[in-house]
Amino acid sequence: MLAGFKQGRSLVRKLGLIGGMSWVSTRTYFEQINRLVQRRTTPRTTAPLLMESLDFASLHALKDDADWDAATQHLIASAKRMEQAGAEGLVICANSMHKDFAAISEAVDIPILHAGDCIGAKVAKAGKTNVALIGRRNVMTESFFRQRIVAHGVDLMSPEMANVELIDKIIYEELMAGKASRDAERLFKTIITQKEQRGATAIILACTELELVVDINANVLPIFDSAGIHCEAAVDWIFGKEEQDD
Repeated sequence: MLAGFKQGRSLVRKLGLIGGMSWVSTRTYFEQINRLVQRRTTPRTTAPLLMESLDFASLHALKDDADWDAATQHLIASAKRMEQAGAEGLVICANSMHKDFAAISEAVDIPILHAGDCIGAKVAKAGKTNVALIGRRNVMTESFFRQRIVAHGVDLMSPEMANVELIDKIIYEELMAGKASRDAERLFKTIITQKEQRGATAIILACTELELVVDINANVLPIFDSAGIHCEAAVDWIFGKEEQDD
């Protein structure tokens, strides 16, 4: 625990954020965690955070196993630096970079909160079935993230491959650079409407940047925002409410 830091009767723990993938996502995590901490304490309280922003330019073009191995080593090095700097737990501020979560988690002696576990628990508690997941290509189509959600008893719809490349392109070329166009807003509204027509009962926004073009509070389906859910779990961990360990 972080000695000497108290709010009321709750001892808090220092959390490390591995960010930069993209800076838009990292900004969201930093802001949401601080706002949630303030709600539980005082308007002037600041969350006990360490943050490292990795250079996304060296991580974005991941095409084969060698590329992913190199990216994993970047994240392992970051996790170790954060641990050495005093972080007592970590979050990775990008769902797509959870691909080699096990290797990163095994490289340090502090817990890392997996976004997929946090999302799965939240959606399962809400009792939603036949849920559609929207995010980067690997998050939508590969098992590393989907399985963590399904393990909580959530039924995920199969991705519609006709939309996968288009969604990934907009996220990568626009949203991760902080750009939000009306065309992108209309496209995602159409995609979500089509998901409802095909039987979806809820949507998981499994990419932080999607909040730039999807109104999570005004849509045809309930929206589970991965960043918001991950941040809530992170704040629970900060205040010792619960621990997730891998």
